[in-house]
Amino acid sequence: MSAEVICSSKGCNALAVWVISWRNPRIHDTARRKQWVACPDHLDHLRTFLAARSFPLEVTELGTASEVEATP
Repeated sequence: MSAEVICSSKGCNALAVWVISWRNPRIHDTARRKQWVACPDHLDHLRTFLAARSFPLEVTELGTASEVEATP
């Protein structure tokens, strides 16, 4: 049994396909990562939002070995 993972974009109820791991270097040390999950329609929006703030980020496919537990 697998749990459905819903996109982190506000108001979106679509299934997530991507994991965006990011951190705010002003408040998070290098080991700390927050994670958002994204559906295909919102991946670019969420990634652009974080990149515009110069937050280091990594995008991986949901279910791959490099993902870790999502932040609510």
